[in-house]
Amino acid sequence: MSAIILTEQQYKDLVSRLDELNKKLEKQNQKPQNTFLDNQEFIQLMNISKRTAQTWRDEGKISFSQIGSKIYYQMSDVQKLLDKNYNKAFNSRR
Repeated sequence: MSAIILTEQQYKDLVSRLDELNKKLEKQNQKPQNTFLDNQEFIQLMNISKRTAQTWRDEGKISFSQIGSKIYYQMSDVQKLLDKNYNKAFNSRR
């Protein structure tokens, strides 16, 4: 095992960079519901066709934003869709 010697300034810079990375990671982990997915990402995530995504939008099953021809979904709305359609497992007998 070898030792690495840092000057005080190098150590402070390293700690500062680690703090910045930690803050960015915490920020990303705190608000996944505010993350937006475009239509293609939504389709891939849900493993559905474009037509199914269109039907869900038309039926009001999923909220969305549209800017021009681009469609976006909030991750929180995807979670709501899944939660609303969640079915608990039936009691199984062993």
